[in-house]
Amino acid sequence: MSIDNAVKENNAESLLSDIAITAELADYSPVKGCMVIRPYGYAIWENIQRILDKMIKDTGHENAYFPLLVPESFLQKEAEHVEGFAPECAVVTHAGGKELSERYVIRPTSETIINHMFSKWINSYRKLNQWANVMRWEMRTRLFLRTSEFLWQEGHTCHATHEESKEEVIKMIHVYEDLLHNYLALPIHIGEKTESERFAGAVSTFSIEALMRDGKALQAGTSHDLGQNFAKAFDTTFTDSENKLVHVWQTSWGVSTRLIGAVIMGHHDEVGLILPPKIAPYQVVIIPILKKNLDNTKVLNQAKLFHKELTDLGLRVKLDDREQISQGIKFNEYEQKGVPLRLVIGERDLENGCVELHRRDIRSKEKDIQIAGLIERIVRLLDEIQSGLFTRALEYRKENTKIVKNIAELDSVLDSKSLGFARAMWNGDVELERILKEKFSASIRCMPLRPELPSDHPCIISGTVSPQNREILIAKAY
Repeated sequence: MSIDNAVKENNAESLLSDIAITAELADYSPVKGCMVIRPYGYAIWENIQRILDKMIKDTGHENAYFPLLVPESFLQKEAEHVEGFAPECAVVTHAGGKELSERYVIRPTSETIINHMFSKWINSYRKLNQWANVMRWEMRTRLFLRTSEFLWQEGHTCHATHEESKEEVIKMIHVYEDLLHNYLALPIHIGEKTESERFAGAVSTFSIEALMRDGKALQAGTSHDLGQNFAKAFDTTFTDSENKLVHVWQTSWGVSTRLIGAVIMGHHDEVGLILPPKIAPYQVVIIPILKKNLDNTKVLNQAKLFHKELTDLGLRVKLDDREQISQGIKFNEYEQKGVPLRLVIGERDLENGCVELHRRDIRSKEKDIQIAGLIERIVRLLDEIQSGLFTRALEYRKENTKIVKNIAELDSVLDSKSLGFARAMWNGDVELERILKEKFSASIRCMPLRPELPSDHPCIISGTVSPQNREILIAKAY
């Protein structure tokens, strides 16, 4: 299916794969459920990684690395954790041509092995982050959004008190909010997960929830209050101020290459991908119009000059001077790849001191742009595109968020073609979660940290007003 048809039919699965493959972000792997991240897609991940890595280090965390293989016995130490991940685990039983005396699990996450090391190191390291790959044997996979192997970062911290660990959980979920709002141009809701949606082994889980352009929600990152569950399982202790040996309080938090999927599904049109400038591999592509069998020196020299001036400002710029490829093919390629700005230089325009600028976000073409002041104009336009994409996504979310008072009203949101978020109040009755799953194939995405409904709004399932009611966001999700 073409990207245009996938957009018209709101076919998310086809749209995601079509854009990812056409834009050369990824391709299918011969290993079931896995993907190959191509250089252009990996460059996006590197930009996200570079930005987030600085944020993480600025909050006092250090990077480390832990083994891919986790002794199966480690997972058995935390019952809820192993129960939650058992169906997704890939297990290594043989190595070196022999059956192993103890089986190893390819890490679905690293709480257990990191706790084993924390129990030895606790006086030295308390705030660690790891950039790694993990494996969760998914039954139904989608490029970037849900693959059996994916890349991520996972932070793990130890604290003397529960109050300190809870502060860490909220601090790091706000770091993710900063990343998505200011770099990926995606507005998100922060909220707490219900008990049934928590991370396996956590006391509480907070998530960031984004609305994609097909009306479905995407959990883009999580931050977990682990309490003392893993600390007790691995005997991770410290000596407190009263000289008593006590268990630490812990957190873990992470985002993954799913963020690239969020960018694809959050920023696209009928042509394909639209990239926010702050994470685009190329923020500007320069295309000199080259004529066969003619002297293109003047155009090429000007293109190289622009390239130097822009890169000297710290911008990521590509100069496409391939002579064997037509300009039309180049234009189409960079539109599909979502490059924010195309700078087109022709000999006739140069004689008039002009160039062309093409914006990807609104697909505009500005001709006769004066070379004088061009560099400043490009810098200004990149800022405008970045903020414009966020505004566009925020307006879409507002248009597709409805307030509901009962299950009947929920029908109009979740059964509509546009879908979206439903805001409601809830008394905590788990019957609602069963109804959402069975009737709507939907779920409570989170209980927002920033509630908006008035306290006299009735519970969606009981119809009553109560101080115990909490605001919830409901949606269909990936």
